[in-house]
Amino acid sequence: MITHRARAALLAASLLLTGCGGGAAASSGQRATTPPGPASTASPSAPGLPAPAVSAQSDLKQIPGLGPRTAAAVPATARQVVVVTGRGRASPLSQVVLYRRTGTGWQAGTVWPAHNALRGWTDHHMAGDLRSPIGVYGLTDAGGRLRDPGTRLPYDQSSGGFDSPGTGFEGEPLAGSFDYVVAINYNREPGTSPLDWTRPLGAKRGGGIWIHVDHGGPTHGCVSIAERHMKELLLALDPALHPVVVMGDHASLAR
Repeated sequence: MITHRARAALLAASLLLTGCGGGAAASSGQRATTPPGPASTASPSAPGLPAPAVSAQSDLKQIPGLGPRTAAAVPATARQVVVVTGRGRASPLSQVVLYRRTGTGWQAGTVWPAHNALRGWTDHHMAGDLRSPIGVYGLTDAGGRLRDPGTRLPYDQSSGGFDSPGTGFEGEPLAGSFDYVVAINYNREPGTSPLDWTRPLGAKRGGGIWIHVDHGGPTHGCVSIAERHMKELLLALDPALHPVVVMGDHASLAR
C-alpha cells in the first residue's frame, strides 16, 4: 500500500522530470467542467445587490476576449472566472484577471502579469510538450509548502510534496514556486490534493497543471503569477461561487 507521504514523494520526483516550471507539475489535457460545489444558501450576487436578472452565461460578453465557443464552455453555475490570456500561441507570456459575478454583471479585478508554458498553448496537451492546455477548467483545490493564508478552498500543506528545487528555462531559481498553488482541474480528480496522482485520461496526457508562484520564467505547462497575487487569488476564490479558469492564447479564447 502506498502511503500519502510515499505518494507525495513519488509525485515530487516525477515533477522534477516533467513538471511545470522545470520543477513544477506535468501538464495534461482534459476540458473539465466544474464539479458541484458545496451547498450554500448565499446569493451569487454581491452583498446588498439584488439577484442577477439574467444568467451568468448570458452576459459573459462583458468579459473581453471570450468568443461564443469559449463562453459556451463556462458552466452556468460559475460566479468567479479567472481568465488567463496568452500573448500568442507560441508565447510564454500571459496575463491573469479574476472576474466576479455581481448583481450588475461581471466585474474585473486587477490585471496580473503571468507566465505560461515555454512553447505556448495547445488544444491537445501531451505530457512533456511544454505547452499549456487551452480550455475551461474548475478550480476546487489548493495547497502549498507554506501554511494556508486563509483560502476557502480545501488546502493541503506539505513541506516535502511542494518542494521546487533546481532552475528554470532561463536559469532562474525555482525555490518557492510551489509555496502556494491552485490546482487546475485538467486530467485530475477534483476534490483531491493538488499532489494527487490520479490521471483520468492516462499519464500520457500529463497532469499537475497548477496556478502557482512565478519564478521569473516560462513553465512546463502551469500558469504562474507573483506571490502577492497568489495570496490575493487564494483569499478571493470561493467554492460556493464555483470558480473556473478560462485559459489560452488570445486568438483561441476569441473563438
